[in-house]
Amino acid sequence: MRCSEMTNDKTNPKVDEFLSGAKKWQEEMKKLRMILLDLPLSEELKWGKPCYTFQGSNIVIIHGFKEYCALLFIKGALLRDPNGILIQQTENVQAGRQIRFKSVQEIIEMESILKAYVMEAIEAEKAGLDVDFKKNTEFSIPEEFQNKLDEIPALKTAFYKLTPGRQRGYLIYFSAPKQSKTRESRVEKYLQQILNGKGLDD
Repeated sequence: MRCSEMTNDKTNPKVDEFLSGAKKWQEEMKKLRMILLDLPLSEELKWGKPCYTFQGSNIVIIHGFKEYCALLFIKGALLRDPNGILIQQTENVQAGRQIRFKSVQEIIEMESILKAYVMEAIEAEKAGLDVDFKKNTEFSIPEEFQNKLDEIPALKTAFYKLTPGRQRGYLIYFSAPKQSKTRESRVEKYLQQILNGKGLDD
């Protein structure tokens, strides 16, 4: 029996394997794991990452990125964040929030705060709270696309016949570039696809 299993019967062998193979942030991820296993969570490997669940619901994931390692709260948008440490990766991420680390020392210093945040996330799950996702009408339509919708009635009809998810995909993609010229070329490129009733990735 390996010592990790002796010290904590909650460890998952798949996560042991993941961590032993991690090229980067290995020590940081191990420390985060120790903190999480101290809490009423189950350890699993999901999407190829250590994932911590409460009664079957995903609560947090440990992620290693190029510049940092992070604890991703699946419904982080519900947390109060009194310490101002939760990061929204991009403005289109509605529910998830990250806490980022660059050293084991940072994690050690924040241990009690991390536990408090995770416990709050567990309480939110127990209470059945859900993130209030924006509706598509709350995603702004970039001017370059709006002009085309006004110009081409068939395009407008085709766009609003798409599923909400496909509409959202286009709006996010068209809005992303900072320059109007780039937004315009993206719109031009996908006009026919929208008229054909297809989504961005269809």
